[in-house]
Amino acid sequence: MCALKITLTVIIITSSVQAQTIIKLWPTIVPGETEPKHEPKRLADAPGNIVRISNITDPEMLVFEPAVTSPKHPAVLVCPGGGYSLLAIGLEGTEIAEWFNKMGYTAFVLEYRTPNRREGALQDAQRAMSLIRKHAAKYNIDAAKVGVVGFSAGGSLGARLSATAERTYPAVDKSDSASFKPNFAMLIYPAYLDEGPDKSLSPDIKIDNTTPPMFILQTQDDPSANSALVMASALRIAKIPIELHLLFAGGRHGFGIREGIPAAQIWPSLAIAWLNRVLPTLPEIKN
Repeated sequence: MCALKITLTVIIITSSVQAQTIIKLWPTIVPGETEPKHEPKRLADAPGNIVRISNITDPEMLVFEPAVTSPKHPAVLVCPGGGYSLLAIGLEGTEIAEWFNKMGYTAFVLEYRTPNRREGALQDAQRAMSLIRKHAAKYNIDAAKVGVVGFSAGGSLGARLSATAERTYPAVDKSDSASFKPNFAMLIYPAYLDEGPDKSLSPDIKIDNTTPPMFILQTQDDPSANSALVMASALRIAKIPIELHLLFAGGRHGFGIREGIPAAQIWPSLAIAWLNRVLPTLPEIKN
């Protein structure tokens, strides 16, 4: 039985740096999926050269390895946003992976199911995290320092991945014996976390003592800013380490790390400082 299918990729059109490999998440049947597996649909680019894809039925990870690695270095699962209807695969995916590569991290860009497949997306994220951990030695990764970074709807997905107690699909193979819980989470302008009564915390977010430390960043003029506030409040009450930044700098929503946007220039340095403080203190997650 093939637990992990890896194929070479010729080119990733959304990035100036090519991913070394593509990892297909599901070796045979994709749980809950009714459509046959096929290539994602490339949508028209949004203003600002924002590459977008949708109609994903064969979820995968694009693997970006740093040019220089240290033994057992950290890794991140990158979850692009797009309202759960599409993925801004460049702005909030491959561009973020390249940034993490410069810091010595291996980055796995998740192409999760769209459109409007929230439960399927969570299954994809859980499976992806388990695969990263199960094959940590292959990529020289420290399995106790594997985090998730999500943007917009990807931030919602990262929060759900971090605050869901049980695996949401039947185990496929031995890879699913590895924990799906990230060791740390970074939610960048997250959305859809305030879908409870009176815009309270979404009921599918179940914070407990296994929820990892979180870094949350949003701008005050972002229509989704309440998501950051209710998530941070719930984490504080549960005594989960949390760092929240609500920036005055304009940017609204969907700025990634693009030049010319104040918030996009500010948040990476804040994130690096947080990672440098948090990573040495992370406990090992038990399977």
